[in-house]
Amino acid sequence: MSVGTNTAVDVRIMTRAELALRGVALDAPVRRPDGAGPSDDGHVLVDGANAALPTNPDSPYSVRDGKVWLGDETGRLTDTGLTLTAVHRPRFYDLTTADGTRYERIARLHGSDVLATTVVQTCIRYAESDRCRFCTIEESLRSGATVAAKTPAQLAEVAEAAVRLDGVRQMVMTTGTTTGPDRGARNLVRSVRAVLEAVPGLPIQVQCEPPGDLVWIRELHDAGATAIGIHVESLDDEVRRRWMPGKSTVPMADYEAAWDEAVRVFGPNRVSTYLLVGLGEDPDELVAGAGELIDRGVYPFVVPFRPMGGTLAARDGITAPSAESLRHVTEGVAAKLRAAGMSGADQKAGCAACGACSVLRTAGG
Repeated sequence: MSVGTNTAVDVRIMTRAELALRGVALDAPVRRPDGAGPSDDGHVLVDGANAALPTNPDSPYSVRDGKVWLGDETGRLTDTGLTLTAVHRPRFYDLTTADGTRYERIARLHGSDVLATTVVQTCIRYAESDRCRFCTIEESLRSGATVAAKTPAQLAEVAEAAVRLDGVRQMVMTTGTTTGPDRGARNLVRSVRAVLEAVPGLPIQVQCEPPGDLVWIRELHDAGATAIGIHVESLDDEVRRRWMPGKSTVPMADYEAAWDEAVRVFGPNRVSTYLLVGLGEDPDELVAGAGELIDRGVYPFVVPFRPMGGTLAARDGITAPSAESLRHVTEGVAAKLRAAGMSGADQKAGCAACGACSVLRTAGG
């Protein structure tokens, strides 16, 4: 693995990578303690951009007067040059549905302007022998933080309030994998239609596994979805089998077919996939694989693996990647994105458009 030069840009990206992994000593009002991943984070703005950072009282990074400071063992503080403000608790969290369900249990604020929901909070792959080792999708259900299945009417009600009261500009709908051949797409279609009836024009990204029948990709687009995420997490089959024993039974060829159909239907740079740094994949091979995705018109959303409480990975003591590894992959992928003229912000909705969980935005991707 090569190491970048020590330019000012590299230092800024390295600091942002350190923050993504080590977090910041801050009590963030808006947090996401568990769920489908990728981490237990507080939502903040770093240099005005959405960022999801671990809230870690032991982090050497702290915030004073809106600036991020790095402390050393002597207690001396160094200004990193980054600004940070916490995202305020949204007003729609104070509302409840007619049946008494808190809006916060139906959908949550991500970053400063993204409404996110897991439409179906259960997954057919959640038995320990099949579960993705970084996922806690059903833990938030067990803790009472959410409800098992959100109805289209509930989602429409919450989306309308979030836009009206808190200035939400986009929405993300993901789902646990269901038993049918649509793998959850059917519920997403209904939900997108209902939300857009209540909030016409709201950009929405949908996320699901490759459906068994690719016609569902067209159905999602025709329902009004702006973008789609079909998340593979790793392009290495050995890594996939080790980290995602259930999900890895879906062949890579099925992902490739789904990505190609999604690009055909939604258009280039309206399709994305998560790639997790730190699962054991060779960093240079990961960058090369991301380049092949970019050539397909698929945005590779590069995110660091961080062991979230309640995951099998955390139970087994697996640690996050190094900041240097994250910086190396992020810079490599960002360079390929720039060369292709692809920007996450251009997707209008979704993880790449939000950018909070990645360092790509800082690196120019």
